Amino acid sequence: MKVIIIGAGWSGCAAAISAKKAGAEVHLYEKTDMLLGLGNVGGIMRNNGRFTASEELIAMGAGDLIHITDKETRHKNIEFPGHKHAWLYDVNTIEPEVKKYLENIGVEIHLVSRISDIEKEKSRIKGVYLSDGTLIEGDVFVETTGSTGPMGNCLRYGNGCSMCILRCPSFGPRVSLSARAGIDDLQGEREDDVFGAFSGSCKLAKESLSKDIVKELNEKGVVILKIPPEDVNLDKLKSKVCQQYALKEFAENIILLDTGAAKLMTTYYPLEKLRKIKGLEKAKYIDPYAGGKGNSIRYLSVAPRTDDMKVKGIDNLFVGGEKAGLFVGHTEAMCTGALAGHNAVRYALGIPMLILPRSTAIGDIISYANYMMTTKEGRRNRYTFAGAEYFKRMKETGLYTTDIEEIKNRIKKLNLDEVFSEKLV
Repeated sequence: MKVIIIGAGWSGCAAAISAKKAGAEVHLYEKTDMLLGLGNVGGIMRNNGRFTASEELIAMGAGDLIHITDKETRHKNIEFPGHKHAWLYDVNTIEPEVKKYLENIGVEIHLVSRISDIEKEKSRIKGVYLSDGTLIEGDVFVETTGSTGPMGNCLRYGNGCSMCILRCPSFGPRVSLSARAGIDDLQGEREDDVFGAFSGSCKLAKESLSKDIVKELNEKGVVILKIPPEDVNLDKLKSKVCQQYALKEFAENIILLDTGAAKLMTTYYPLEKLRKIKGLEKAKYIDPYAGGKGNSIRYLSVAPRTDDMKVKGIDNLFVGGEKAGLFVGHTEAMCTGALAGHNAVRYALGIPMLILPRSTAIGDIISYANYMMTTKEGRRNRYTFAGAEYFKRMKETGLYTTDIEEIKNRIKKLNLDEVFSEKLV
């Protein structure tokens, strides 16, 4: 059984691991020269409801990537506005660790391998084409190509191409394979007739910051600096993809997190104004390169799916990560990817696919986000365990907890403990 996974961000890597554990031959294709995609500039784990979801993944046997981010953590249990018990992994060391792990378990990784089209037979995908025309055939396919890029989206819906971590001009544009298969993508909105949303943070070179700021970052993991009153821009919060950070504290302050680099929690910030702030006089953007005026645009390519992560209208195509809904965050990508990879193997074997119950945080967000995508209001929201609308729902329904034993018991009562570790082939 051959499972082809397209896109090697957190979701694609999670799908590869769960499909491999289930016993498939797994091939992971990535258009750039690195795994993890936005994971190379992210770094925030276990904050708010993501702690619950992380422990659910571990209890269900899909915690491999959580264990790696835990191992590469620079700071544990830090707090910043709106967020508690966050862990920050090192974005400079994480990718080689994940790559080594995937190779060790036998996942075939194909880097600088952009998939550009599909070969379809009726309602099934027969194979996918590399950009050089090579046809790669498989039994079942998982698309985790995300929703960032191609650069035309950033030009049309943003402030221009910011040359972000995905480097579209260098490695080519993202292609929606579900759309190539004839399934219309859904699009997230940020206001009436304005589609997509800006990525929520930038990355500064630590070496460009003052010694005092670097010292505080290294020791505490977070630094908060007041923005001059004349430069406060509350309206910019509306453009953010990460609604859990769309709090006025993030407009009134510069919030820096230590992820190996200095993670600047804003969509963009004019460099001249940034350098007016004490300690940032020599600040330098390293991702995106145009962080002084813009950022990448996301959420213009979401495939309609069922709660088992299968694309509606295509028999053997599954999706995970942002391609699967208006999800925000690494943990969310891992959760949806793990389920997509596992169910890809179940589908190929002809056995019933797994739908996680809504009495789990993971099952609930997958189902809830899917329903909300059918409404205009729902397409203007984003869904994350870490804040905004969905975290509020987690607390109201009793799904949020930091009690690990309670989470283990919850999963055990549902007979889901180690379900993703079960070999099916």
